[in-house]
Amino acid sequence: MSREAGQGFPRRELLKGGALVVGFALAGPALAEAPRRRGAAAGPPDPKQVDTWLAIHPDSSATLYIGFVELGQGTTTALPQVAAEELDLDLDQIRLVPHDTDVTPNQGGTYSSSSIFRGSPQVRAAAAEARRALLALAAARLGAPADGLVVSRGVVSAPGAPGRRVSYGQLVGGRRFDLTVSGSAPVKPPSRYRLVGAPAPRRDIPAKVRGEYVYIQHLTLPGMLHARVVRPKGQRAYGAGAQLLAVDEASIGAIPGARVLRRGDFLAVAAEREWDAVRAARRLKAVWDEAPSLPPQAELHERMRAEKTTDTVVLERGDPQAGFGAAAQTVSMTCRGPYQAHAPFAPNCALADVRAGSALVIAPSQDIYALRRGLAPILGLEEPEIRVRYCDSAGTYGHSCYDDAAQAAAICSQLAGRPVRLQFMRWDEHGWDTYGPAHLGQVRVAAGADGRITAYEYEGWQHNWSLTEASQQLAMGSAPAEWPTFPSQQVATGTCGGMYAIPALRLLNHRVPGAGYLRGAWLRSPLDLSFAFTSEQAVDELAFRLGLDPYEFRRRNIADERWLGVLDAAARAAGWTPRRAASAVSDSQVGSGRGIGLGTHLQSWGGAVADIEVDRASGAVRVKHLYGAIDAGLVVNPGNVEAQIVGQLVQTASRLLLEEVAFDEHGVTSLDWNSYPVLRFQDCPEVTPVVVQRLDQPSQGAGEEVMAAAAGAIANAFFDATGRRMTRYPFTPERVKAALAQSTT
Repeated sequence: MSREAGQGFPRRELLKGGALVVGFALAGPALAEAPRRRGAAAGPPDPKQVDTWLAIHPDSSATLYIGFVELGQGTTTALPQVAAEELDLDLDQIRLVPHDTDVTPNQGGTYSSSSIFRGSPQVRAAAAEARRALLALAAARLGAPADGLVVSRGVVSAPGAPGRRVSYGQLVGGRRFDLTVSGSAPVKPPSRYRLVGAPAPRRDIPAKVRGEYVYIQHLTLPGMLHARVVRPKGQRAYGAGAQLLAVDEASIGAIPGARVLRRGDFLAVAAEREWDAVRAARRLKAVWDEAPSLPPQAELHERMRAEKTTDTVVLERGDPQAGFGAAAQTVSMTCRGPYQAHAPFAPNCALADVRAGSALVIAPSQDIYALRRGLAPILGLEEPEIRVRYCDSAGTYGHSCYDDAAQAAAICSQLAGRPVRLQFMRWDEHGWDTYGPAHLGQVRVAAGADGRITAYEYEGWQHNWSLTEASQQLAMGSAPAEWPTFPSQQVATGTCGGMYAIPALRLLNHRVPGAGYLRGAWLRSPLDLSFAFTSEQAVDELAFRLGLDPYEFRRRNIADERWLGVLDAAARAAGWTPRRAASAVSDSQVGSGRGIGLGTHLQSWGGAVADIEVDRASGAVRVKHLYGAIDAGLVVNPGNVEAQIVGQLVQTASRLLLEEVAFDEHGVTSLDWNSYPVLRFQDCPEVTPVVVQRLDQPSQGAGEEVMAAAAGAIANAFFDATGRRMTRYPFTPERVKAALAQSTT
């Protein structure tokens, strides 16, 4: 199945099933909106205008324009719920349009669990402003006070006056509001919510189930070529790039129409037929510099610790040394987390049509405006000359190769002088990903004889995210820049001791230089799994040494009701029975264990319980059941969040048990599903999701906020089953057997 993706449509012509919306003020003359011409002023539309967010149609339905894309988190269902709630419409009356830098507002990237947290207040404010204007018009039309009017499905009526009614479509259908979002329009109180807070089926699921959903891999452009990049199979160190020494273009001469596209060290092939492009990429003879640039994988963490780092005290309070000195028990742990890949099931794909003075790029980017900004210097165009449209691909929950593929498609189109569809091969996707960075964590935590934590210290080593995409670096020789340090890239105040009432605490971040390591970027719940794997095991060990039940020990040290809420919710769902950890360890071949953990990403609150089995003979670990609870404040669609919890916990099990990027001094070697395995369907745990709904609190993140808790719970369940601690993940059979062989003394 394919779809033709055109370039020259205006903003409001994107509406499906409705007429072109013409623009005029609520009481003014009609002015048709003209399509944008090539090179004319481009988006984003002004977020201060109601018309940027909403259009009302003659049938009283509405189109909502949002900047957050659908990555499987249910945004395209939840944000329409918010708009429908404020407008007194039903969900089936709200439609959306494809995301486009010329059409949809710039709400920032779809990451950091921000779609509802940042997006719903904007949508709510715009819809409330529109409703206030609509009711003012209806009041004038009906001769009744605005505050006494009733709205149902966009039909406004005056109570006590049968037959006195007017619809939104009659009031403004097909016309502009020409109103500023003032922020003063009253929004509904939660007590009046009808749609928000209730589950609603995901709107994208039926087409996906029927196999009718259009992904970017299905799209075509008129007259396009198919392209593939040609790179070493497995990236070198970030900064080393991949130096191209020689290319034998004659090596693909037997493939009809195949051609070589090169700019600097960027190398690709293109052909009329996709299979010819695949064959050409395989056959093209290219010689690359093979000088070693990476540390041996076995020495990775020690190399990180030995680096000259940029050190930052993230948080400090009280006197930790005094707290340690007065403690009855002190636990120290050092743990290691690996590089992990995004590994989307479908390799990334992008389409581009680059011409003199303009460009159209279609890509599954999390941030189409940032992508446009990055494309401008590569193509030698101004940002307004570039139009970027979003189209879904396989979900990745993080910064995978989607922008890299988009840049590659644009470069190929510019070199070829024709539209291009470029798709990565599996070895490109696995081998040139921007991986979740490796981490070395060192924690020390102490408690008094009363079971109260007195002191806590955490030190973390990791490098920041790579800012330069591989295509840009290869084509332009761009320097290997890194992102500035954000909270997601450093020791986290929430997961590293932040859930406990600790009087003395110190968090120290060691920023490792990124050059010389693998390319890195955000991966779902960045670094949080490593933080909780280290920190929550130390807390659990402290409870064990004090002879306390791990759940009760945590309750004793929590002052925040919201942390207590998710801890209790997860424990209740699991039917937690108090006991000291590892109190039922046996010599049987398969041991069972249960663990509990807390953690989050940057916001919200997460708690989890894990039930696992450990086969002592084979070293295999199986996660049987995971219970996860999230408090994300006002949850717009509890069904969405339950599905998010399920996805988070399954992915956490996969990352704790299996996932690790393999590399040697010359490059990445895990290039397929055999060398980088993920959890299979038959090994997926049962999952019980729990949403702690708080209608009176602001909406916060729910896309990654229970993964850290689950990582801690799985690690603690391993100790409960075996009496041994794992200090490195994933739990490979070799590492499990080595842990089981350790002495308890």
